Amino acid sequence: QVQLVESGGGLVQPGGSLRLSCAASGRTFSTYTMGWFRQAPGKEREFVGVISYSDGRTYYADSVKGRFTISRDNAKNTVDLQMISLKLEDTANYFCAATRLLWTPLVREYEYWGQGTQVTVSS
Repeated sequence: QVQLVESGGGLVQPGGSLRLSCAASGRTFSTYTMGWFRQAPGKEREFVGVISYSDGRTYYADSVKGRFTISRDNAKNTVDLQMISLKLEDTANYFCAATRLLWTPLVREYEYWGQGTQVTVSS
């Protein structure tokens, strides 16, 4: 069992930056690939990026590539999402999630989810 808690959301102006963090419980965090997803009102949850448990390799959605960076600290059981050059369309509730797979962008393949943290990009 893995429990995930996101933090760091808030209101930011377009072009600004924000860093989200996800804290995980349990001793097996290092064996889980960690993904970030987001969901805007009225839209489906979508893949943002993922960091593999095996070698720390990262993959990103095209919409955030070059602006978002995922990192993890297995000693602290945390995974972060650094966001820069934020756009209005980045406004959403952001979730971290855990999977045993090497990597996947599919919502249905993640076993554990946090409750989400709201990011609002607005001038």
